[in-house]
Amino acid sequence: MRTLAPKLKMAAFAAAGLTLAACAAPVPDSGAAMREAQLTGTMGGFQPPAGGAIASSELSAAGIGGAQPGFGTTGGADLERRAGVQASPSNASPSISDEQSFEAVSNRETIQSDAERRAQQAAAYQVIQPTALPQRSENGPNLVEYALNAPNQRGQEWYSRFILGTWGNRFERNCAGYNSPDEAQRDFLSRGGPERDPRGIDPDGDGFACGWDPAPFRAAVGR
Repeated sequence: MRTLAPKLKMAAFAAAGLTLAACAAPVPDSGAAMREAQLTGTMGGFQPPAGGAIASSELSAAGIGGAQPGFGTTGGADLERRAGVQASPSNASPSISDEQSFEAVSNRETIQSDAERRAQQAAAYQVIQPTALPQRSENGPNLVEYALNAPNQRGQEWYSRFILGTWGNRFERNCAGYNSPDEAQRDFLSRGGPERDPRGIDPDGDGFACGWDPAPFRAAVGR
């Protein structure tokens, strides 16, 4: 009898503990409860209607879907950025002229002011009369004319020359004193060429001094 008493007491305590554990409310998981409230729409005491349609005012009252300041559709910088600046004659860009706008011009100008402006433009208008082209001045003989009228080709002897033993040195020395073959040919013609060659710059007698070539002038006219 004494041996069974302690065992009965221990069994009674265990049964009482199980009863208290069954009656105690479980400690909810705060994270799970938060997610459940968001999914079911019960956060903040808000209950979705039975029909499923939720008014935007009710969503805003519950803190759901509210627009942040400056990013909504009722104002803020984002609305101005998306909507843009509406241009009009009264709000025209300073870099764009409104002269083509009848409304803008009619509001700014009158018949009298327009007539005065046209009179000012007419007074500032100047007509420049055409004048004759200046005559081309050329010092010395005309090389183009000579090239086209010469009877022979370059290197073809046409005029007699008295060649001395030192003509080669004289030819090279005198031709080196000209800046170009054109200058040499012009000086050659002005000194009596092609019949005469006092400076010895046309030793072969073709009438072309210092290797001057008439071919480019003849090619220009198809000869």
